[in-house]
Amino acid sequence: MIEARFKLDYPGFSLDVDLSLPSRGITALFGHSGSGKTTLLRAIAGLERVPGGRLICDGETWQEGDFFLPTHRRPIGYVFQEASLFPHLTVQGNLDYGSKRATHRPASADILSPPRSQNQLAAPHGSGVGLGRPGADFARLERIVDLLGIGHLLDRKPDRLSGGERQRVAIARALLARPRLLLMDEPLAALDLARKEEILPYLEQLHEELDIPLLYVSHAPDEVARLADHLVVLDAGRALASGPLTETLARLDLPIRLGEDAGVVLDVTVAAHDAQWHLARVDFPGGGLWVRDKGIPVGRHVRVRILARDVSLARERIEGSSIVNSLPATVTALGDDAHPALCLVRLDCGGVPLLARLTHRSAAALGLAPGLAVWAQIKAVALIG
Repeated sequence: MIEARFKLDYPGFSLDVDLSLPSRGITALFGHSGSGKTTLLRAIAGLERVPGGRLICDGETWQEGDFFLPTHRRPIGYVFQEASLFPHLTVQGNLDYGSKRATHRPASADILSPPRSQNQLAAPHGSGVGLGRPGADFARLERIVDLLGIGHLLDRKPDRLSGGERQRVAIARALLARPRLLLMDEPLAALDLARKEEILPYLEQLHEELDIPLLYVSHAPDEVARLADHLVVLDAGRALASGPLTETLARLDLPIRLGEDAGVVLDVTVAAHDAQWHLARVDFPGGGLWVRDKGIPVGRHVRVRILARDVSLARERIEGSSIVNSLPATVTALGDDAHPALCLVRLDCGGVPLLARLTHRSAAALGLAPGLAVWAQIKAVALIG
């Protein structure tokens, strides 16, 4: 685990957090501008010195009491909003700089999961990656270059790269330093929509391959929904919520809205295609859902988002309905919504939480109470990655 406890007071702002975060996967630090996301990230990096703070990373103390490990001695990679590449160096030169930072770190400190096949070690044809390098470093460089799709950029200077390309190079440079913790501070904030859509698939692939934790600062709901495993919601320097993404989004005591509405994000697997109707079935422990077919191969893991407003409830399964997704579920809790006429209902669907929004009148008419078996009719399912 990563244990982070910081209390810091500035004129007009204070940070006061005590968090335990997982040591693998992507943890999103989410909140509006000024909520303390970047301040917390800088404190973890050691760029913001917080007297009396405590930071334990996977059993190793980086700060406690009077002890403070300076930033340059912390095995971290940091990716800023702007790529901050050295303008006088080529992409290869920038990557070499990252490799040099790893010189004094143990060779066993690999940050990627073992390759599933030898093909994952192959660099793009003609990339010329890592010529003359020792075998282990050569393979690592090849794999990172291949993972981020930058093999054809190695001879270019940063001023000849697009914004998305610069960020991919910056991420590769950070990874080549063999960090034990990767920090990203709104890495897509400076990019237009097209460049964001260009880089998000690389971040999703990185999510699958990384064997170290990644702390990802964002105020963009789509990024959090596509990438995060764990969610920390910050407001005015305090952590309002912290926990696994789906569980945190399904909380009724503090409905977390990623964008326009409350809802959950589920990890699912593409199970089948229906070519006649251009649909794909995705499966999760609670059952199967039909979504629009985007050509994703069977067996691929993806995510879907289900908004509470798109879920209605019935005591019995309804036949002859236009709603094709209907799943058995159990009511686990009811809570108030933003308007007094509405309530949120938390459901258990095969061990996976869902949310439904109903009027209090409908909830009463159905006799909803914890433990009641119902059918969840899901009107819309958004495939998000």
